[in-house]
Order: sequence, then structure tokens, then C-alpha cells
Amino acid sequence: MDIPENAKKMNAPPSWTGYIGVDDVDGTVDRIKKLGGLVYVPPQDIPNVGRFAVVTDPQKAAFALFKPQSAPPQDQPAAPGTPGHVGWNELYADDWSKAFAFYGELFGWKKGDAHDMGPMGTYQIFLAGDQPIGGMFNKPPTVPAPFWLYYFNVSSIDAAAESVKGNGGQIINGPMEVPGGSWIVQSKDPQGAMFALVGRR
Repeated sequence: MDIPENAKKMNAPPSWTGYIGVDDVDGTVDRIKKLGGLVYVPPQDIPNVGRFAVVTDPQKAAFALFKPQSAPPQDQPAAPGTPGHVGWNELYADDWSKAFAFYGELFGWKKGDAHDMGPMGTYQIFLAGDQPIGGMFNKPPTVPAPFWLYYFNVSSIDAAAESVKGNGGQIINGPMEVPGGSWIVQSKDPQGAMFALVGRR
């Protein structure tokens, strides 16, 4: 694939990239540019797979767009909590309210509950349709740049945390309980890419 110069010069650490399904990759990229986002990889085809692009929001948190070439074999998403699937999407933003305005305009996401985190400010849950799929908040000063953090569902948070450590990863935070009775762990893989886990204890 052709990688534009601005993407080659990012010099960013390893990270996970989330893909958001859209009906029109090119049209969505045009809207992102008009709304103040950037394009790292312009729309292009993966032969026999689909069309994609890699972009950022106006605060430079990166994500990707994807449209499959044909209808996926399974058009219903996995049930919430299914192990191995992403169960939560969390945006560390410079300004979560401006970020929400961007994503709401672009994808039609709606506000859910807002939680007061004290000195850390507001944690705003957002919904796709009626389904809560993630949260946004203002990143702490120790986090150098806005980014998306993805939480993978696991059947046992303690067993998964031990697996992270046993396979060369690092536990950054947790396990800790969150509203609703689930437990989370925030981690880095052996290459330094940050990811998180969510499950029961």
C-alpha cells in the first residue's frame, strides 16, 4: 500500500488501531477533513477484502475506517461480553466534549450516562444506537497525546492478567472494579502497545 509522508514521519510507539465500519469510506474521509481531522492513509482497496483508510480526529487520536467488499458472513455482532472480542472503546482526549461533537456528527453516536470522576473530571459514556460501546474523558497530564484504548473481553480477569505477565506483557493498572460489577486491567504487550482487558472476577 502507499503510505503518505505525514504517516511515515509520525514516529509513534506501537499501538492498536480500531476500525469503524462505514458505508462510504471516501465520503467519510471527506467529512473528516472538513471537520478538522487528518488522513494518514487515504482510501484504498485491499483486494478481495474491502476498502479502508487511516485517519485521526481533530485532536489527533487515530482510528481507521472500513467497508467490506461484500456482506460479512455474520451480520450480527457478537453478544456483549463474548471473550476475545472488544467489549469497550475508551477515548483519552484533550477535550472530550469537542471530541464527542466530532464523533457524534460523523457516526451518529449519542451520549449515555456521565460519571463524575472527581479531580479527573467527567467520564462520558457514548452509544451506537441504544448500545453503550465506550467512554470519553480528558486524559491526565501524564498521557502525552490523545488515543483510543480498546478493552478485550475475557472470561476471568485474574487469569488473563497472569497470562499478560507470563507472556512478556506489563500490567499498568488493575485489576480494579468498575460500575456494573466487571473488573478491568490496563496493560502493555511485549512491544509496548497499550491495551486493556475487561471481565469478571
